[in-house]
Amino acid sequence: MAVGPAATVGNAEGFMQFVDPNRKWYNNRRLIVLHAWLVLLLITSSTNGYDGSLMNSLQSMNQWKDFFNDPQGGTLGLLNAIQNIGALAGYPFAPYLSDGIGRRPSIWIGAVCMLAGAALQTACMNIHQFIGARFLLGFGLSIASNAAPMLVTEVSYPTYRPQLTSLYNTLWYSGNIIASWSAFGTSKIPNNWSWRIPSLLQAIPSVFQFFLIWFVPESPRWLISKGKESQALRTLAYYHANGDDQDPLVQYEFTEIKAAIQLDQETQKNVGWKALFATKGNRRRMLIIIAIAWFSQWSGNGLVSYYLNKVFDTIGITDNSIQLLITGILAIWNLFWAVFASFQVDRWGRRFLFLTSAAGMLVFFTLQTICSAEYAMHKNDNAAHAVIAFIFLFYAFYDLAFTPLIVSYTLEILPYSLRAKGFNVFNLTISIALIFNQYVNPIALKNIEWRYYIVYCAWLAFELGFLYFFIVETKNRTLEETAALFDGEELSQLQQAAARITEVRHEDYDEKSSDQGIKV
Repeated sequence: MAVGPAATVGNAEGFMQFVDPNRKWYNNRRLIVLHAWLVLLLITSSTNGYDGSLMNSLQSMNQWKDFFNDPQGGTLGLLNAIQNIGALAGYPFAPYLSDGIGRRPSIWIGAVCMLAGAALQTACMNIHQFIGARFLLGFGLSIASNAAPMLVTEVSYPTYRPQLTSLYNTLWYSGNIIASWSAFGTSKIPNNWSWRIPSLLQAIPSVFQFFLIWFVPESPRWLISKGKESQALRTLAYYHANGDDQDPLVQYEFTEIKAAIQLDQETQKNVGWKALFATKGNRRRMLIIIAIAWFSQWSGNGLVSYYLNKVFDTIGITDNSIQLLITGILAIWNLFWAVFASFQVDRWGRRFLFLTSAAGMLVFFTLQTICSAEYAMHKNDNAAHAVIAFIFLFYAFYDLAFTPLIVSYTLEILPYSLRAKGFNVFNLTISIALIFNQYVNPIALKNIEWRYYIVYCAWLAFELGFLYFFIVETKNRTLEETAALFDGEELSQLQQAAARITEVRHEDYDEKSSDQGIKV
């Protein structure tokens, strides 16, 4: 396959010719209900953001430090790392659960683990119980966060799938904001409930998932893979066509999904872990997936996300209240830009967003480095203030792609049979990159201070080049059409298998399109 800006293949019209222009998310009851259920899945990312941000807040509370005898050194390092360790322990099980028993049961199992972890963390009486609770939270989160975004992308109405899947990772910031400000509020409580209440609040999304997940439709792709074709067709028809299983869009989706899964099963090239690297198309997929997962944590954002206070110290901003205020505003700023970008993915395209994001990050991180050096060498207050401005601008560009797109792009370029395993590799790569950040960044900042930023400037230039040559445009395609872009022969076979659908009930569809309204 060709690389670069021309790396787009296939029929751009695809499913769009069958979409009823009158069927919108706001005027169709079935779509409204479907999107309500999808919110239940999206909050998995909010749980991740909340849990990932909570430890930073707890470490600032004197009540928490007094209760656990002010943990330092290796103990404090373990407290910060144990959630990732729990996630690493869960990764081997996550894809087998998602593919074996289904997306919904996997999310439920993850919710049970997270409820147990939140309960133990809230009620714990010693540091060993606290560590065990954090492990359980990470373990459950790795299982739920493998299945939830896949279910979002596999059950969504095709014209809204890119936006909804992009919102998944975007909502990490909502959890981050809630954790930061709820902990700030409870820090005024003069007893142990100051940290127990925030620990309890992280269970709320899992409570909803525990009781309501069984009302969410199961993935039609999973159902077809298990031979439950009639149930898959009913699911597609109920939510995508008001129950009409002969609707052209439903028939197109159903036939294309069947053809893609049958093709994978017949060729056996997309089965098992070795299949991730067995073909040229799969190797290309995994190269992109591993790269964007690593880039998402190693673009300079790791310095701001986990060591912002140290960055502030290097530019002379040491007042805790000012640091907290800037951190809180930055989280809201990030959420705004990430949500904005989520709704532009099909309008502007993935390539444009990725390339604009990388170019903007390179420019503003370079300017941040120059101003940090100016302050360090000449104590120029204006340079310190400019660093803050450039941090905000850097994150605006980061959030154009590396918040909304990394999950959605990973899921859509993987064929169904490899989606759970490939997404697991994506999550594993992020965990490794996070561990690297946690141990390397503070040492480098301490020893070479602002000069460490130069490393990231060079790395961001490399990222921009990589993205230019490897990112494939995928807008306005179904999951099957997108995944097949990486496999020329498979794309041809898939198009032939679905070709007859392009002539299905055109007359009926034309009559629908000419209606003045749609029943709700």
